[in-house]
This record gives sequence, structure tokens and C-alpha cells, in this order.
Amino acid sequence: MSTVTKRTGGILDWDLFMRVVRLARPFKKAFFGATALAILLAVISPLRPYLIQITVDNYILIPNQAGLERMAMILIVVLIVESIFRYNFIYLTNWLGQSVIKNLRVRVFNHVLKFRLRYFDNTAIGTSTTRTINDVETINDIFSQGLITIIADLLTLIMVMGVMFYTDWKLTLMCLAPFPLIIYSTYVFKEKVKGSFQTVRTQVARLNAFLQEHITGMSVVQVFGAEEKEMKKYRKINEGHRNAHIQSIWYYSIFFPVLEIILAAALGLMVWFGSNLVIDGQASLGVLIAFIMYLNMLFRPLRMLADKFNTLQMGLVASERIFNLLDREEERISNEGSKKVDHIKGKIEFEDVWFAYNEKDMVLKGVSFSIEAGQTLAIVGPTGAGKSSIINILNRFYDIQKGTIKIDGLNVENYDLQSLRKNIGLVLQDVFLFSGSVKDNISLRSPEIADEQVYEAAKIVGANEFIERLPNQYDYNVMERGATLSLGQRQLISFIRALVFDPRILILDEATSSIDTETEWLVQSAIEKLIKGRTSIVIAHRLSTIQNADKIMVLNKGEIVEMGTHEELLELGGHYRELHDTQFSAVEAV
Repeated sequence: MSTVTKRTGGILDWDLFMRVVRLARPFKKAFFGATALAILLAVISPLRPYLIQITVDNYILIPNQAGLERMAMILIVVLIVESIFRYNFIYLTNWLGQSVIKNLRVRVFNHVLKFRLRYFDNTAIGTSTTRTINDVETINDIFSQGLITIIADLLTLIMVMGVMFYTDWKLTLMCLAPFPLIIYSTYVFKEKVKGSFQTVRTQVARLNAFLQEHITGMSVVQVFGAEEKEMKKYRKINEGHRNAHIQSIWYYSIFFPVLEIILAAALGLMVWFGSNLVIDGQASLGVLIAFIMYLNMLFRPLRMLADKFNTLQMGLVASERIFNLLDREEERISNEGSKKVDHIKGKIEFEDVWFAYNEKDMVLKGVSFSIEAGQTLAIVGPTGAGKSSIINILNRFYDIQKGTIKIDGLNVENYDLQSLRKNIGLVLQDVFLFSGSVKDNISLRSPEIADEQVYEAAKIVGANEFIERLPNQYDYNVMERGATLSLGQRQLISFIRALVFDPRILILDEATSSIDTETEWLVQSAIEKLIKGRTSIVIAHRLSTIQNADKIMVLNKGEIVEMGTHEELLELGGHYRELHDTQFSAVEAV
């Protein structure tokens, strides 16, 4: 269950706010240092107008060259000190924000790595990208432009008003006369921009999701000539994104001119009233000049306060999304009380296993079978029979609803996930290669795998020859998803990847379906060497590749309908015989 309190429309969700502040705990020295600098800047800020007031009254109106030079030096020193403090304040707040989000990015990605695949089935990649990049970046603004800078501005306002009241309370009240109008305008602006920013964040997520999905699936778009149709969809989403931004810009374009008008009116009132006080001898010219500066010092943070408060609000909106993601423990695969093992023997047992991807429509129904260590089980059946689902639940990519899966007599739920999957090698039909070298895609940059092991595995598989023909050979960059390699080449690299990790259980999911006949012969020869002494599960499309399996299991609609050797199933004359005759008659027809 999520521990994040949902927004109720209040000014600030304090529980959420404090949770964000706690992210800065590892950097509390920087946090308190920035806060201390904010206080110092608030104290120093009113000094310049006050010193100018003294300079005008005591050293200009009453000429005093030596005193004027002395005051000029003091003003320069104050300006330098203030500049140093402000530099350190800006640097420290931004350093703090970047440090917080660096840790948070790692935390979010580490959390997502442990999610069940069901989460990724139901969540667009673009949405996850928005959470881990855009939303995390927005939290940086809470520390660099929101929380501490708001504190600094509020402290500056308090100090400046304090000095103003101390200097001349009548003139101060005249200066503050337009403040109710400023506060009301700021509140309206804050609420309007908050709503528009939330719309912008939603549109950014939609845009990211659409772009990621269509760039990944560009080949499908082009094959079916859907470019124009998808472009229309993109234009509509992009227009929504633009309109959301324009709406927020519209509020800014109204708010800041209104503030400038109010400032001009306040300045005019103050000069008119102050001039009368100077003429009547109730105030000095220095005070009037200082108050012009004080007024600008009041309005500068006020102009930015609403914007900074919205930055804080948007950071909290983004943090709420991130915390909701971090609090989704139900999406994580349980690994408590787990057993770490270096090696397993490889005996596999399924006992009355029921499984569904959506908790309702059962894909596997009461599946029970066993494979002794070192045996090979082949699984055949029509599309949707549940073949790949067996692989998914054995690796604990998904958890079952009912029944038990055991390896070496121990429930797979009691194994440490990393050690469990380390002992299971998986070669899929749809091969995923990362951008990088052939060698890195085989070893996955594991320090435990030497280059010599990669070369030896490639020779066993029979892929060494094609790899050495590539530019830079094993250092050849395969690009994203292996785009520069053929389907067969990608399949061979994934096979080397499985071999080099030396698993005790080997799973081949339609591993030879994308390979031409010549390459298949090479791979089949390597498979025979590889599966020797290992427990193997082979999901087969071509029945010719599984005739020597110790057991062949026929699945149909999530249930085991036949089990036996190749010869036994042919003699039975059931589903397997039908699949066999259909496939081989098609081959003969060709």
C-alpha cells in the first residue's frame, strides 16, 4: 500500500513535503549550510539602502569628502561580501538538488529493476521514462529553486520590512498599501499556473510514451504505410502539449505586467507621500532614496515568490508520483527468507500449477510434471497453449496463483532470485541486444567472464567465423537492439551469452526458429554438446529438433494432453502425431 497522502486541495501536503525534505538527510551539511547562507543574505540585504541613506544625509547633503570615500569603501565591501554569499548560496542549493536526484534516480531504477514483469506489461515504457527522468529532475527544483530560496526570500521580506518600520513607520505603511492586491494577484496566479503545470506534466508523459512506442515499432509503421495516420496522432498529442504550455505562459504574461503596474503605483504613492514628508522636515532625502531601494527589494522576491511556490508545488506533484512508484511493494517479487546457492543439480518439479497473467484467465491449469537433473524436456503445442508461460514462472518473472514449483526439492520462492536466475540460461526467440560491442552483449560486462571464455563459447556455437568477419570483430558495435545484425546472427549471440554463463538449467524458447537451415545445423550441433549434463527445457517449433529429447510434453489450452518420448507419442496417435504429420507433410510439399 502506498504511504503517500493524496492531495486534498490544501496549500501544501505537509506529509509529502517532509518526506521530500528527508531525501536531503545524506546531505544535511549542505542543506543547513544553504539555510545559514539564506539567513545571512537576509541580514545583509537591507544594509546597502541603509548605508546609502547615511551617505546621502551625512556626507553628501553635508559635504564630507573623507566620510564619503569611507562610506563608498564600506559599500564596496558589503557588496563583495553579499556577492560571495550569494554565489555560495546558489552553488550550494543547486549542488544539493543534483545530489538528491542522483541518489533518487539510483533508488528508483534499482526499485524498478525488481518489479514483476506484470508491471511492465501494464505500464508504457515512456511513462516509466518520465518517472525516472523528468519527474526526478523536477524534484531538483524543490531544493535549487523552491524550498530554500523561498525561505531566503521570506527572510529577506521580513528583514527589509523590519528595517523600514524602524526607519519610518508612516512611509512604510504607504509603501505596503498595495500589498493586499499583490497577495490576491499572487494567490490567483499560483492556483492557475498550478493547474496548467499539472496538465503539462500529463502531456509530457503522453508525448514520451507515444514517441518511445512508435520509434521502437517504426518498422511496423512503415511496413503497413501508417506514417500519415500516426503523424496525425502525434500532431494531436503535440498540440495538446503546446496548448498546455501556452496556457501557463498566458498566466505569466498577465501576472508580471500586473505586478509591474502595482509596483509603479506603490512607488508613485511613496515618492508623493515621502516628498511631502521631506518638504515638511519629517523625513530626510536619504530616507526617501533608501525607501525607493527598499521597495524594489520587497517587490523583487514577491514577483518571484509565486513562481517559486509553483515550482515547489510541481516538485511535490512529481515526488508524489515517484513515491507512489517506490511504495508499490505489491509489484516487487518477494525475496525474503531466500536461499543463496552457487550451484544446483537441476531437478525440476511442477505440482498442480495454475497461472494467469491477469489473475482471472488461467493460462496454465493444473500442470504437473518433473524433469530429473540432466534430462531434456521438449514442450510443443499450438500458439497460446502456455509453453512460454512455463518458462516465465520457472524464472519467477511472474508468480503463480496456485501450486508449487520446485528445483532440487526446494520451492523456487525460497531461492534468492539472483542465484536462481544465475543457474538458469535462457535463449529466447525474440533476442534483445544492448547498444555496445558483441563481446559486451555476450558477457553483459560481468567481471567473472574472461574474454577467452567468450571466444571459446563462440567457437563451440559456430559463431566465431561470422563475428571475425565483422568490422572490429568482437568489439563491433551492434547498435540498439542489434539493428546492424541479422536475425540469425542475433540468435547466435544470445546462444553464446547463455553458454558462457554455464547454467545448470538451459531453456531454449523457439531458439532456432529464426535461423536459416545452415546456421540451424551449426546451432543444433552446439546444443547437443551444451545440454549434455544439464537439465534442458526446449520449446520447439520444428519437431525435427526435439526427437532425441528424454521427454516430450504436449500442451493444449494450458493443460498437459500428452507426455512421452518421440516414438511413444507417435504410436499414441494423438495431438503430437497430428502436429508431426502436418509439419512433415508441409515440408514434403515444399
